[in-house]
Amino acid sequence: MNDVDLIQANNIYQSFNVGGEKLEVLKGVSFNITDNTFNIVYGPSGSGKSTLLNILTGLQKPTSGSIIFDHDDVYNFTSNKLAQFRAHKIGFVYQQNFWVKSLNVLENVAMPLYFLGYSRTKSVPLAMLALERVGMQSFAKKKPLFLSGGEQQRVAMARALVNDPLFIIADEPTGSLDSKNGDMIMNLLQNCKNEFKRTVILVTHNMEYLPLADHLI
Repeated sequence: MNDVDLIQANNIYQSFNVGGEKLEVLKGVSFNITDNTFNIVYGPSGSGKSTLLNILTGLQKPTSGSIIFDHDDVYNFTSNKLAQFRAHKIGFVYQQNFWVKSLNVLENVAMPLYFLGYSRTKSVPLAMLALERVGMQSFAKKKPLFLSGGEQQRVAMARALVNDPLFIIADEPTGSLDSKNGDMIMNLLQNCKNEFKRTVILVTHNMEYLPLADHLI
């Protein structure tokens, strides 16, 4: 693995048994993700984009093939090491957000840090910094469900950044937004790469975003 390669997908196959039939979703997929790049996984609905993302992030073991991180296959990790890989190295943004309704924006953004064992004293300033990075610090005391869709996605970006991850994984983050808010989220993702030096992996079916990528999959 080259110094600039963060993660490698090697000859990934994924099949499922559906109603007694074998359904092949991924067939021999290979690529490298290099440091500080903007990567877009694209294709029509049902083409296996989210399946590939689940495999890449340690959620779903492929039928065959390997995902190499730090010179080892993530599917050879112990369950604890795999959980640490996901918790420390990856920040997630989804199309649909799941908030703890009883907590405000700041507390929801801090939640990944609590799971990592951070104290509230340490977590809250880091969560506020993440909100400042996406221009949402003035919304810290509001409840997420009272925000617009675009505002919620910006908060989701803050939550993805709060644990200082290597990767930002975004699965159709603009799918439920209008074009103005969608463009705002894309700008934030570009800032993650350009300003914060993170590696971004975006799954989308929107062909308008493809020119933004350093690498298309």
